[in-house]
Amino acid sequence: MPELPDITVYLEALERRVVARELRKVRLNTLFVLRTARPPIDTLIGRRVTELRRLGKRIVFGFDGPDELWLVMHLMVAGRLQWQPAEAGTKESAAKAKTKTKTPVKTPGGKHVLATFEFEGGTLVFTEAGTTKRASLHVVAGAAGLAQHEPGGADVFAISEAEFAAALAERNRTVKRVLTDPRVFSGIGNAYSDEILHAARLSPLKLTGALTADETARLLEAIRETLTTWTERLRAEAGEGFPTGVTAFRPEMAVHGKFGQPCPVCGKKVQRIRYADNETNYCPICQTGGKLLADRSLSRLLKGDWPKQAEE
Repeated sequence: MPELPDITVYLEALERRVVARELRKVRLNTLFVLRTARPPIDTLIGRRVTELRRLGKRIVFGFDGPDELWLVMHLMVAGRLQWQPAEAGTKESAAKAKTKTKTPVKTPGGKHVLATFEFEGGTLVFTEAGTTKRASLHVVAGAAGLAQHEPGGADVFAISEAEFAAALAERNRTVKRVLTDPRVFSGIGNAYSDEILHAARLSPLKLTGALTADETARLLEAIRETLTTWTERLRAEAGEGFPTGVTAFRPEMAVHGKFGQPCPVCGKKVQRIRYADNETNYCPICQTGGKLLADRSLSRLLKGDWPKQAEE
């Protein structure tokens, strides 16, 4: 799922392409993606984008007009964005238009395209791979309508250390679960929480009520440093182009998606805990003092044979 660094770079690329531009056409390739009926999505056509916002992991387009309309786009796990520039009005393109060729124009994303948004300078293509179909669009009116899509999580770059500590202590849950709760912190998901906890040298299963003041401060520093580093890295990778290849699994990551590979700090093999459709990756030396955390399915199967230490 695209998280804060990915969404930030998407927004920066969109800022250069759609702000102050008129939305000329909307095409929905599948009706399920639009989760609201009022206001109709066609009411956005002919309006200009006035601003872009991030609400947690959502991308929000604000449009001009007295009724203050917003388009809320949630990419979920497999949703991605692509940009198709408008053809330049050159003699060459004009000549091509006069030919009788029936070769269709290819749309980026192919069968995975959910919707396309044609602006003055190009077309934004909204895609989703896989079969789960969780990505969504909502059209809402006014501040009250937009507020319904605000998860409420705190901006980790804006809160104080005291506010951060208070948010952690509100419920005694595992630190991994709190980090990825959009109602607590904004924009952090499964991938970057693994990287954050590795940088902070904390077990993903440590309870927030057991964190010391030093560990809490270390965690906040790791959050800010990890998210900043990855935002800058993705920004440099995209340059002036549109972000491509957005993924939660990157070779530069320390532990996320690196099960069985050596930890870049200590060299010990990265371990994982699997649950439902997700998994948590961690280093048993850097984060858990050599202890292997119980995998919900495998530990039940192996019972007494489940290894307790990394050496086993």
